[in-house]
Amino acid sequence: MSTSSVATQMAAAKNVRVTDRTLVVELRDGRVVSVPLAWYPRLAEGSASERRRWELLGPGIGIHWPDLDEDISVEGLLQGLPSGESAASLKTWRATRRPANRRLQPTKARRKTTRLRAQR
Repeated sequence: MSTSSVATQMAAAKNVRVTDRTLVVELRDGRVVSVPLAWYPRLAEGSASERRRWELLGPGIGIHWPDLDEDISVEGLLQGLPSGESAASLKTWRATRRPANRRLQPTKARRKTTRLRAQR
């Protein structure tokens, strides 16, 4: 099977939707591309609010999720390419993330101060 490079070079995203299982990108030319969310671990591990916050890159040649530090090109989507991120890079990213559903916990010093105030 061959693909036309002209079709991918001209393609631009118009709208993006991320479900629990799928990344759906609507293109300006009317096509809709849908791929498994599992192809993009950062998106798959992001919260619903992080997934909803996206930006088009340039005239729509790609999509950027600032909260997840994820970029996906429309050309890559059309070619059926999943994330090319290495396991080491993904591990580093995971280590720097605060779990999306976990509240920030006060530091030890802050907890001690709070306990002292409560005892007064």
